[in-house]
Amino acid sequence: MPRLVWINGCLSPLEEATTSVADHAHLYGDGLFEGIRIYDRRVFKLDEHLDRLYHGCKFMDFHMTLDQPKLRAIVLEVARKANEDNGYIRLNVTRGSGLGLDPRAVKTEPNVMVMLSTLALYPPEAYAAGLDVVTSSIRVNVPDALDPRVKCIGRYPSNILAKAEANKVGAGEALMLNAQGNVAECTGDNVFVIKDGSLRTPHATSGILRGITRDTVIELAQGAGMAVTEDTMTRYDILEADEAFLTGTAAEVIPMVRLDGRAIGSGVPGETTKKLMALFREHIRTGVPFD
Repeated sequence: MPRLVWINGCLSPLEEATTSVADHAHLYGDGLFEGIRIYDRRVFKLDEHLDRLYHGCKFMDFHMTLDQPKLRAIVLEVARKANEDNGYIRLNVTRGSGLGLDPRAVKTEPNVMVMLSTLALYPPEAYAAGLDVVTSSIRVNVPDALDPRVKCIGRYPSNILAKAEANKVGAGEALMLNAQGNVAECTGDNVFVIKDGSLRTPHATSGILRGITRDTVIELAQGAGMAVTEDTMTRYDILEADEAFLTGTAAEVIPMVRLDGRAIGSGVPGETTKKLMALFREHIRTGVPFD
């Protein structure tokens, strides 16, 4: 597909796109992002992603001059010009450009980027066989430093380090705990377990990014008559579960079958997980059309 990038009003091929070396995200990680999927020429959960982005801008005190309806229209227009049925949108907003930690050193309005590309976190066979996961030694950020619910670019080096740990032992993913030793999330995914037909997932205050796909799966499960609990979880809750799975925009819904070398349930993707995967794949048809 054409890899197009819109930056501050200029649309160009990815290879020709440029941004300031003094961009505050480039210098300090001082930016926000969203990853959004295109399915069958529809942008999935566009408004939910934009809501989270603009909440993040308020939290980070970015002085956005581009309002949400206008950015929504830009995203749809870039998707239209890319002219592909399926893809991945990377949406970045940074504080602006300027050298120095003091926000007063930023001399421009926020820099905004909309990039059309592709992304796949896991190979297709992982969805059939399930993921082996290891517990990382890297903990998630604490909320009194940077609340993990903010999808900040500077939040993710710890997730990258955790993913590197998983790579070194040949695992498909890494489980990250919070400062209290409770389950938070995986490096790019939220965590769910199934026990006796009910779903459990870490509460939003457990150190997680409150994922758009996470919330979608909760709604789908409840719509199918399943009980869903958001609460504190430990590794014990995963290891004693009947089934487990992960969710995320790039990951979608993927089974988790082992943790630290120990089988979860029967060690293969379970029937409830498969049902939720099917419900999610049906639900992706509900996106915003760009034609």
